[in-house]
Amino acid sequence: MTLFWIVSGAAALAVAAILARALLHARAGAAPGTDHDLSVYRDQLREIDRDAARGAIPPEEAERLRTEVSRRILSADARSGGKAPPLTQPRGPALVLTALIVPGLLIGAFALYWQLGAPGYRDLGLQDRIIRARDARANRPDQAEAESRLPPSAEADAPADYLDLVEKLRTTVQDRPDDPRGHTLLARSEAALGNYAAAYAAQRQLIALKGDAATAQDYADLADMMVLAAGGYVSPQTEQVLDEIMRRDPENGVARYYGGLMMAQTGRPDAAFRIWDKLLRDSPADAAWIAPIRGQIQDLAMLAGVNDYAPPLPNPGIAGPSADDITAASGLTADDRQAMIQGMVDRLEDRLATQGGSPQEWAQLIGALGVLGDADRAAAIWAEARIVFAAQPEALGIVEQAATDAGVAQ
Repeated sequence: MTLFWIVSGAAALAVAAILARALLHARAGAAPGTDHDLSVYRDQLREIDRDAARGAIPPEEAERLRTEVSRRILSADARSGGKAPPLTQPRGPALVLTALIVPGLLIGAFALYWQLGAPGYRDLGLQDRIIRARDARANRPDQAEAESRLPPSAEADAPADYLDLVEKLRTTVQDRPDDPRGHTLLARSEAALGNYAAAYAAQRQLIALKGDAATAQDYADLADMMVLAAGGYVSPQTEQVLDEIMRRDPENGVARYYGGLMMAQTGRPDAAFRIWDKLLRDSPADAAWIAPIRGQIQDLAMLAGVNDYAPPLPNPGIAGPSADDITAASGLTADDRQAMIQGMVDRLEDRLATQGGSPQEWAQLIGALGVLGDADRAAAIWAEARIVFAAQPEALGIVEQAATDAGVAQ
């Protein structure tokens, strides 16, 4: 801190010295106009000589120009004859101003730093910053406190029949608390309505019912709902969920994204940048976390001390069954082929529920469920799609057509 004040004071004194010198050596007026004119005319003569030497102007024209400029020089010289030299500025006022400049600059600089700076805040080395970030992470608000700080959320603008369906589902889950399917549907329905606290409560119960069979995706859904319930904040409780995900799936994109977000929120932009940069390189272009990362990683790179950072190009993903899948399906029995199709439908449903997707994908899912004869699931997906695409009439029309074809649109 002492070094800072020494450097700041020296800079203020240097500026004051420059201003004082200008005041003490100032003139009452500028140099006479005729002196300036004579200098210009002499420059013109030299320019004429150079042009004549290069052959840019004919000799006759050069001689005429010399005569004209020489006449102007004589005229200017005659006007300047007997002109008194410019008077110097009185030294009294200059000395007074000089005496005021030095303390004025010092006091002004100190006042500005006191207002905009951080007096008494010493410079932090890298190790000190890491320790502070670790303390901030250990002492940050928990999930309940983060949720309590948020303003009350507005009720979702959902169709009445969907709200009735969700209410019946809540009653069913209360009557049948050991039904995993009921908790799965309730968690998704509450999330679709924006009731994220209720959604992650149902998801927690689902994981408890599954026990050791709970998958990384189950925990990823829970983490997603908890972060949304906390307004985008990664709480210590959510961090524990992320640890569970990484134990089951170290490459899980949801856990890696929220892990980077947590690091950014707790003073470690360097760690957050490394996590997100690698995630960008590993993820397909349509992954749900790609857009939010690309919207923030440039600023994060600057905070991490990475200059001229260029985000990696999108990594195109592969949608739908591969050629190998189609070839393999052709050799299956009818039952095995049905099971394979069911597995693809389940994966698509899970992805749309956790990452979202295009209206065409929602329509594809509803159509597939209709073909499989699972009208209840198709109706539930159609009801959820009406919430997701409520503000997009064209997209909703695509999904509605599929629901109509599947016989679940009313």
